[in-house]
Amino acid sequence: MCSLVCRFGIGVCRRYSSGSAYPSVSLSSPLPGIPKPVFASVDGNETYETKITTLENGLRVASQNKFGQFCTVGILVNSGSRHEAKYPSGISHFLEKLSFSSTARFGSKDEILLTLEKHGGICDCQTSRLFSFAIFKSLKTCLYGAPKRTCWDTTLYAVSAEVKGLDTVVSLLSDAVLQPRLLDEEIEMARMAVRFELEDLNMRPDPEPLLTEMIHAAAYRGNTVGLARFCPAENVEKVDRKLLHRYLQSYYCPERMVLAGVGVEHQQLVDCAKKHLLHVKPVWGDSTPAKVDQSVAQYTGGIVKMVKDMSDVSLGPTPIPELTHIMIGLESCSFLQEEDFIPFAVLNMMMGGGGSFSAGGPGKGMFTRLYLNVLNRHHWMYNATSYHHSYEDTGLLCIHASADPRQVREMVEIITREFIQMTGTAGEMELERAKTQLKSMLMMNLESRPVIFEDVGRQVLATGKRKLPHQLCQLISQVTASDIKRVTVKMLRSKPAVAALGDLTELPSYEDIQAALSSKDGRLPRIFRLFR
Repeated sequence: MCSLVCRFGIGVCRRYSSGSAYPSVSLSSPLPGIPKPVFASVDGNETYETKITTLENGLRVASQNKFGQFCTVGILVNSGSRHEAKYPSGISHFLEKLSFSSTARFGSKDEILLTLEKHGGICDCQTSRLFSFAIFKSLKTCLYGAPKRTCWDTTLYAVSAEVKGLDTVVSLLSDAVLQPRLLDEEIEMARMAVRFELEDLNMRPDPEPLLTEMIHAAAYRGNTVGLARFCPAENVEKVDRKLLHRYLQSYYCPERMVLAGVGVEHQQLVDCAKKHLLHVKPVWGDSTPAKVDQSVAQYTGGIVKMVKDMSDVSLGPTPIPELTHIMIGLESCSFLQEEDFIPFAVLNMMMGGGGSFSAGGPGKGMFTRLYLNVLNRHHWMYNATSYHHSYEDTGLLCIHASADPRQVREMVEIITREFIQMTGTAGEMELERAKTQLKSMLMMNLESRPVIFEDVGRQVLATGKRKLPHQLCQLISQVTASDIKRVTVKMLRSKPAVAALGDLTELPSYEDIQAALSSKDGRLPRIFRLFR
């Protein structure tokens, strides 16, 4: 107020100060006597591009400069459960549990953690099935900071620490990836962790991880991304050091790796890579990349059912009611097919959905189709959520729904009708809202340094380059209603994949679901019963 008095005089301030009567001031026009504000202009493009260098042994080094005291550095390997066709399923699951254990230089995991603590660092490993990057993750409900094992065919070793400890971090990563000791006691501890995770998978109230596993097994029966990402119980005892070394010898080779860093100088990262990763011989001997499985995903469609008593999955003062969970999916596209992948991304955002209870408003997706058409109209449905899984050679768009076992047939018909209605012309406001929400989630997710690291590493590993956020936003802005209709019509030509969990007494047959998705209105064939 004092500055206004000094600049414009007491008269101007007195006109707009509080008094006995409200002044008649228009809120849609500038205040008289007040100078026009000058706002800073914002350039939506990143100033610093991702730099990529390929070393003599084929290892790619990628970095993104980001000023700050800390950095995130890691090694990504093109390896995961989809490559286990020639091996017992579960090797990648074990490697995740064995990560950052004792190595040639460090006697135990505790020594590794103590070394990192000196530089304020933490470490993590994820092994999974899906290759994806920022735009894909922005389609998922939780997005970045995603839970472990949300992806299928890459293994990621990452460390966040102070920039001044970069040499120590790269040295430690090299040891963890190429020089693990894989002691008998460590493998036995990994077996215990795997068994616990399998028990937890079948006991947890949230069935989404199990359903995701089932829908992939149905959609890609017995091949690539349809192979189990969790170690089957019968394979837990089969995994030993010899088997792990044979697998690592084929897949852990430099040309299948990327060293990615965010918050570091590129040349400094390249120098560290040359020092610690260029001439290092792995503990399992020379690599044999010729034995790598090059299988391309074959979409089959089909159904996987698991009859299970869901009445006691959540006990306590407010138990979750017994529910039957259904997931229906159709083949979409690879994330390498930009002309289809971006429209599928927008379509997934347009479908949205979630649980029947939400404390949020528009920002929580309350105007998406699965809220407006399903959850707001059918109070007995507990969940309806759209997911899009995209890989380097295929993709899967699916809807997960939950309801009382007695209303499963009606629930399935509601979901098949939503699939058919995707082929209709999207409204202008609906489409713009979905595109705006997708772009905002993409940009907000990329505010985090670990997220930028994962985005850089996965894109470079998959494509050899990185699309910057402003380029992705431009592609999203170009999506039209005709693009949405085109990819939807193409998707509906594929056979459905169905996963069903719980009391399945009222579940329609696979043939009925397939007939509904081939019809004009998405309705299931009528059945007539003499007795109920």
